[in-house]
Amino acid sequence: MHNPGMTALQEKVEELRRLVQESGIDAAETLQELERKIQAGDKTEAAWKRVELARHPERPYALDYIHRIFIGFIELHGDRSFGDDPALIGGLGFLEGRPVTILANQKGRTLKENMYRNHGMANPEGYRKALRLAKQAEKFRRPIVTFVDTSGAYPGLGAEERGIGEAIARNLRDFSQLKTPIVCIIIGEGGSGGALGLCVGDKIYMLENAIYSVISPEGGASILLRDAAKAKDAAAMLRITSADLLDFKVINGIIGEPRGGAQNDPGGIARSIKEILLRELTDLSRRNPAVLVRYRNQKIRKIGHWRE
Repeated sequence: MHNPGMTALQEKVEELRRLVQESGIDAAETLQELERKIQAGDKTEAAWKRVELARHPERPYALDYIHRIFIGFIELHGDRSFGDDPALIGGLGFLEGRPVTILANQKGRTLKENMYRNHGMANPEGYRKALRLAKQAEKFRRPIVTFVDTSGAYPGLGAEERGIGEAIARNLRDFSQLKTPIVCIIIGEGGSGGALGLCVGDKIYMLENAIYSVISPEGGASILLRDAAKAKDAAAMLRITSADLLDFKVINGIIGEPRGGAQNDPGGIARSIKEILLRELTDLSRRNPAVLVRYRNQKIRKIGHWRE
Protein backbone atom coordinates (compact mmCIF):
# COMPACT_ATOMS: atom_id res chain seq x y z
CA MET A 1 0.00 0.00 0.00
CA HIS A 2 1.32 3.45 -0.93
CA ASN A 3 1.92 5.54 2.15
CA PRO A 4 2.94 9.17 1.41
CA GLY A 5 3.98 9.74 5.03
CA MET A 6 6.40 6.84 5.02
CA THR A 7 7.78 7.80 1.58
CA ALA A 8 8.55 11.31 2.79
CA LEU A 9 10.19 9.89 5.91
CA GLN A 10 12.34 7.55 3.84
CA GLU A 11 13.46 10.47 1.70
CA LYS A 12 14.41 12.43 4.83
CA VAL A 13 16.44 9.46 6.09
CA GLU A 14 18.36 9.22 2.82
CA GLU A 15 18.97 12.97 2.84
CA LEU A 16 20.21 12.83 6.44
CA ARG A 17 22.43 9.87 5.60
CA ARG A 18 24.10 11.84 2.79
CA LEU A 19 24.63 14.86 5.03
CA VAL A 20 26.18 12.66 7.74
CA GLN A 21 28.58 11.09 5.25
CA GLU A 22 29.59 14.48 3.88
CA SER A 23 30.02 16.22 7.24
CA GLY A 24 31.30 13.32 9.32
CA ILE A 25 28.77 14.06 12.10
CA ASP A 26 27.85 11.12 14.36
CA ALA A 27 24.07 10.71 13.87
CA ALA A 28 23.80 6.91 14.08
CA GLU A 29 21.18 6.95 16.85
CA THR A 30 18.96 9.41 14.97
CA LEU A 31 19.15 7.32 11.82
CA GLN A 32 18.31 4.13 13.70
CA GLU A 33 15.29 5.79 15.32
CA LEU A 34 13.98 6.98 11.96
CA GLU A 35 14.47 3.53 10.44
CA ARG A 36 12.54 1.97 13.33
CA LYS A 37 9.66 4.36 12.66
CA ILE A 38 9.63 3.41 8.99
CA GLN A 39 9.61 -0.31 9.78
CA ALA A 40 6.81 0.12 12.34
CA GLY A 41 4.79 2.12 9.82
CA ASP A 42 5.27 -0.52 7.13
CA LYS A 43 4.11 -3.28 9.50
CA THR A 44 1.07 -1.25 10.53
CA GLU A 45 0.00 -0.63 6.94
CA ALA A 46 0.58 -4.25 5.95
CA ALA A 47 -1.52 -5.56 8.85
CA TRP A 48 -4.35 -3.13 8.13
CA LYS A 49 -4.34 -4.09 4.45
CA ARG A 50 -5.05 -7.69 5.54
CA VAL A 51 -7.92 -6.47 7.73
CA GLU A 52 -9.44 -4.57 4.81
CA LEU A 53 -9.15 -7.58 2.50
CA ALA A 54 -10.60 -9.95 5.13
CA ARG A 55 -13.62 -7.63 5.35
CA HIS A 56 -13.95 -6.90 1.64
CA PRO A 57 -17.67 -6.88 0.73
CA GLU A 58 -17.07 -9.05 -2.35
CA ARG A 59 -14.92 -11.61 -0.54
CA PRO A 60 -16.29 -15.18 -0.93
CA TYR A 61 -18.26 -16.45 2.06
CA ALA A 62 -18.64 -19.98 3.38
CA LEU A 63 -21.47 -21.08 1.07
CA ASP A 64 -19.51 -19.83 -1.96
CA TYR A 65 -16.80 -22.36 -1.10
CA ILE A 66 -19.09 -25.13 0.12
CA HIS A 67 -21.00 -25.33 -3.17
CA ARG A 68 -17.71 -25.39 -5.13
CA ILE A 69 -15.99 -28.03 -2.98
CA PHE A 70 -18.71 -30.47 -1.88
CA ILE A 71 -21.33 -32.43 -3.77
CA GLY A 72 -24.94 -32.69 -2.59
CA PHE A 73 -24.70 -30.34 0.38
CA ILE A 74 -27.80 -30.68 2.59
CA GLU A 75 -28.25 -28.08 5.32
CA LEU A 76 -29.57 -29.24 8.69
CA HIS A 77 -31.32 -26.89 11.10
CA GLY A 78 -31.97 -26.31 14.79
CA ASP A 79 -30.31 -26.97 18.13
CA ARG A 80 -33.22 -29.11 19.46
CA SER A 81 -33.59 -26.63 22.30
CA PHE A 82 -34.38 -23.06 21.21
CA GLY A 83 -34.33 -22.70 17.43
CA ASP A 84 -32.24 -22.34 14.31
CA ASP A 85 -29.49 -19.78 13.75
CA PRO A 86 -28.89 -18.72 10.12
CA ALA A 87 -25.57 -17.10 11.10
CA LEU A 88 -24.07 -20.55 11.70
CA ILE A 89 -24.90 -23.18 9.12
CA GLY A 90 -24.30 -26.91 9.27
CA GLY A 91 -25.00 -29.90 7.11
CA LEU A 92 -23.75 -32.89 5.17
CA GLY A 93 -21.93 -33.14 1.86
CA PHE A 94 -19.64 -35.40 -0.13
CA LEU A 95 -15.95 -34.72 -0.73
CA GLU A 96 -14.92 -36.94 -3.63
CA GLY A 97 -17.38 -39.57 -2.39
CA ARG A 98 -16.49 -39.23 1.30
CA PRO A 99 -19.38 -38.07 3.54
CA VAL A 100 -18.38 -35.01 5.57
CA THR A 101 -20.08 -32.83 8.18
CA ILE A 102 -19.68 -29.14 7.35
CA LEU A 103 -20.02 -26.29 9.86
CA ALA A 104 -19.60 -22.63 8.94
CA ASN A 105 -20.15 -19.00 9.86
CA GLN A 106 -22.19 -17.38 7.09
CA LYS A 107 -22.38 -13.65 6.39
CA GLY A 108 -24.87 -11.92 4.11
CA ARG A 109 -24.22 -10.12 0.84
CA THR A 110 -27.12 -7.63 0.86
CA LEU A 111 -28.65 -5.62 3.71
CA LYS A 112 -31.65 -7.96 3.86
CA GLU A 113 -29.47 -11.06 3.84
CA ASN A 114 -27.11 -9.58 6.43
CA MET A 115 -30.03 -8.93 8.75
CA TYR A 116 -31.10 -12.55 8.27
CA ARG A 117 -27.56 -13.86 8.84
CA ASN A 118 -26.88 -11.33 11.64
CA HIS A 119 -23.62 -10.39 9.88
CA GLY A 120 -22.28 -13.87 10.63
CA MET A 121 -22.43 -13.35 14.40
CA ALA A 122 -23.94 -16.49 15.91
CA ASN A 123 -26.23 -16.79 18.92
CA PRO A 124 -25.98 -19.63 21.47
CA GLU A 125 -28.34 -21.81 19.43
CA GLY A 126 -25.89 -21.61 16.53
CA TYR A 127 -23.05 -23.06 18.59
CA ARG A 128 -25.37 -25.68 20.09
CA LYS A 129 -26.48 -26.67 16.60
CA ALA A 130 -22.82 -26.99 15.58
CA LEU A 131 -22.09 -29.20 18.58
CA ARG A 132 -25.15 -31.36 17.90
CA LEU A 133 -24.00 -31.98 14.33
CA ALA A 134 -20.39 -32.53 15.42
CA LYS A 135 -21.45 -35.25 17.85
CA GLN A 136 -23.59 -36.78 15.13
CA ALA A 137 -20.49 -36.82 12.91
CA GLU A 138 -18.51 -38.56 15.65
CA LYS A 139 -21.25 -41.18 16.04
CA PHE A 140 -21.25 -42.02 12.31
CA ARG A 141 -17.48 -41.61 11.94
CA ARG A 142 -17.71 -38.67 9.55
CA PRO A 143 -14.87 -36.12 9.48
CA ILE A 144 -15.73 -32.50 10.23
CA VAL A 145 -14.78 -29.44 8.16
CA THR A 146 -15.37 -25.94 9.54
CA PHE A 147 -15.24 -22.59 7.74
CA VAL A 148 -14.59 -19.69 10.11
CA ASP A 149 -15.66 -16.16 9.15
CA THR A 150 -17.06 -13.99 11.92
CA SER A 151 -16.14 -10.83 13.75
CA GLY A 152 -17.32 -12.56 16.92
CA ALA A 153 -20.31 -14.15 18.62
CA TYR A 154 -23.41 -11.95 18.93
CA PRO A 155 -23.19 -9.88 22.16
CA GLY A 156 -26.91 -9.06 22.43
CA LEU A 157 -29.07 -9.30 25.54
CA GLY A 158 -30.94 -12.37 24.29
CA ALA A 159 -27.69 -14.16 23.52
CA GLU A 160 -26.40 -13.45 27.02
CA GLU A 161 -29.67 -14.60 28.60
CA ARG A 162 -29.54 -17.88 26.64
CA GLY A 163 -25.92 -18.52 27.65
CA ILE A 164 -23.59 -17.54 24.81
CA GLY A 165 -20.50 -17.90 27.02
CA GLU A 166 -21.52 -21.37 28.19
CA ALA A 167 -22.33 -22.50 24.63
CA ILE A 168 -18.89 -21.46 23.31
CA ALA A 169 -17.11 -22.95 26.34
CA ARG A 170 -18.93 -26.25 25.84
CA ASN A 171 -17.88 -26.30 22.18
CA LEU A 172 -14.25 -25.70 23.15
CA ARG A 173 -14.36 -28.57 25.61
CA ASP A 174 -16.29 -31.07 23.51
CA PHE A 175 -14.63 -30.37 20.15
CA SER A 176 -11.27 -31.03 21.81
CA GLN A 177 -12.51 -34.54 22.71
CA LEU A 178 -14.34 -35.55 19.50
CA LYS A 179 -13.04 -38.86 18.17
CA THR A 180 -13.20 -37.91 14.52
CA PRO A 181 -10.92 -35.81 12.27
CA ILE A 182 -11.51 -32.04 12.31
CA VAL A 183 -10.05 -29.59 9.77
CA CYS A 184 -10.69 -25.86 10.20
CA ILE A 185 -10.34 -23.21 7.48
CA ILE A 186 -10.32 -19.50 8.41
CA ILE A 187 -11.62 -17.80 5.25
CA GLY A 188 -12.15 -14.20 6.42
CA GLU A 189 -12.43 -12.82 9.93
CA GLY A 190 -11.64 -15.06 12.86
CA GLY A 191 -12.77 -12.96 15.77
CA SER A 192 -12.62 -13.78 19.48
CA GLY A 193 -14.60 -16.63 21.08
CA GLY A 194 -17.05 -16.53 18.20
CA ALA A 195 -14.34 -17.96 15.97
CA LEU A 196 -12.94 -20.32 18.61
CA GLY A 197 -16.33 -22.01 18.91
CA LEU A 198 -15.69 -23.52 15.46
CA CYS A 199 -11.89 -23.53 15.38
CA VAL A 200 -10.76 -26.41 17.59
CA GLY A 201 -9.33 -28.96 15.19
CA ASP A 202 -6.52 -31.31 14.25
CA LYS A 203 -5.44 -29.02 11.41
CA ILE A 204 -6.11 -25.29 11.04
CA TYR A 205 -5.46 -23.36 7.83
CA MET A 206 -5.91 -19.67 6.99
CA LEU A 207 -6.41 -17.92 3.71
CA GLU A 208 -3.53 -15.53 3.09
CA ASN A 209 -5.59 -12.39 3.74
CA ALA A 210 -7.70 -13.77 6.58
CA ILE A 211 -7.24 -12.55 10.15
CA TYR A 212 -7.50 -14.40 13.47
CA SER A 213 -7.45 -12.61 16.81
CA VAL A 214 -8.67 -12.58 20.40
CA ILE A 215 -10.37 -9.23 19.68
CA SER A 216 -11.06 -6.95 16.71
CA PRO A 217 -8.52 -4.18 15.97
CA GLU A 218 -11.14 -1.59 16.93
CA GLY A 219 -11.87 -3.34 20.22
CA GLY A 220 -8.18 -3.78 20.96
CA ALA A 221 -7.52 -0.11 20.24
CA SER A 222 -10.35 0.94 22.56
CA ILE A 223 -9.04 -1.18 25.43
CA LEU A 224 -5.27 -1.07 25.00
CA LEU A 225 -4.77 2.33 23.38
CA ARG A 226 -7.87 4.07 24.78
CA ASP A 227 -8.80 5.21 21.27
CA ALA A 228 -10.78 3.18 18.70
CA ALA A 229 -9.38 5.43 15.97
CA LYS A 230 -5.99 3.74 16.49
CA ALA A 231 -7.29 0.45 15.07
CA LYS A 232 -4.46 0.33 12.51
CA ASP A 233 -1.84 0.38 15.27
CA ALA A 234 -3.77 -2.26 17.24
CA ALA A 235 -3.95 -4.53 14.18
CA ALA A 236 -0.15 -4.58 14.00
CA MET A 237 0.24 -5.01 17.77
CA LEU A 238 -2.22 -7.92 17.95
CA ARG A 239 -0.29 -9.92 15.29
CA ILE A 240 -3.48 -11.10 13.55
CA THR A 241 -2.25 -11.98 10.05
CA SER A 242 -1.81 -15.47 8.63
CA ALA A 243 1.98 -15.06 8.63
CA ASP A 244 1.93 -14.12 12.31
CA LEU A 245 -0.27 -17.08 13.26
CA LEU A 246 1.90 -19.50 11.28
CA ASP A 247 4.97 -18.10 13.02
CA PHE A 248 3.27 -18.70 16.40
CA LYS A 249 2.36 -22.26 15.29
CA VAL A 250 -1.32 -21.56 15.95
CA ILE A 251 -2.15 -22.65 12.38
CA ASN A 252 -0.72 -25.39 10.19
CA GLY A 253 -0.53 -23.58 6.89
CA ILE A 254 -1.50 -20.65 4.67
CA ILE A 255 -3.62 -20.88 1.52
CA GLY A 256 -2.42 -18.34 -1.04
CA GLU A 257 -4.70 -15.76 -2.60
CA PRO A 258 -4.47 -13.90 -5.92
CA ARG A 259 -3.35 -10.29 -5.99
CA GLY A 260 -6.14 -8.12 -4.62
CA GLY A 261 -7.84 -10.84 -2.61
CA ALA A 262 -9.83 -14.08 -2.83
CA GLN A 263 -12.73 -12.35 -4.59
CA ASN A 264 -10.61 -12.23 -7.73
CA ASP A 265 -10.49 -16.04 -8.04
CA PRO A 266 -12.98 -17.85 -5.75
CA GLY A 267 -12.83 -20.96 -7.95
CA GLY A 268 -9.06 -21.19 -7.61
CA ILE A 269 -9.22 -20.73 -3.84
CA ALA A 270 -11.91 -23.43 -3.62
CA ARG A 271 -9.66 -25.84 -5.55
CA SER A 272 -6.77 -25.11 -3.19
CA ILE A 273 -8.97 -25.72 -0.14
CA LYS A 274 -10.28 -28.94 -1.66
CA GLU A 275 -6.75 -30.25 -2.26
CA ILE A 276 -5.83 -29.56 1.37
CA LEU A 277 -9.01 -31.20 2.68
CA LEU A 278 -8.47 -34.32 0.56
CA ARG A 279 -4.87 -34.65 1.73
CA GLU A 280 -5.47 -33.93 5.39
CA LEU A 281 -8.65 -35.97 5.80
CA THR A 282 -7.07 -38.96 4.07
CA ASP A 283 -4.15 -38.78 6.49
CA LEU A 284 -6.20 -38.08 9.63
CA SER A 285 -8.79 -40.77 8.89
CA ARG A 286 -6.06 -43.43 9.01
CA ARG A 287 -5.19 -42.55 12.61
CA ASN A 288 -6.62 -44.05 15.75
CA PRO A 289 -9.37 -41.69 17.09
CA ALA A 290 -7.89 -41.76 20.59
CA VAL A 291 -4.51 -40.72 19.17
CA LEU A 292 -6.21 -37.86 17.29
CA VAL A 293 -7.67 -36.55 20.53
CA ARG A 294 -4.34 -36.81 22.35
CA TYR A 295 -2.41 -34.90 19.69
CA ARG A 296 -5.19 -32.33 19.31
CA ASN A 297 -5.03 -31.56 23.02
CA GLN A 298 -1.24 -31.38 22.99
CA LYS A 299 -1.44 -28.90 20.10
CA ILE A 300 -3.90 -26.71 22.01
CA ARG A 301 -1.82 -26.71 25.19
CA LYS A 302 1.31 -25.55 23.34
CA ILE A 303 -0.37 -22.36 22.12
CA GLY A 304 0.96 -19.36 24.01
CA HIS A 305 3.96 -21.13 25.55
CA TRP A 306 7.25 -19.30 25.16
CA ARG A 307 10.84 -20.18 25.90
CA GLU A 308 13.43 -17.48 26.39
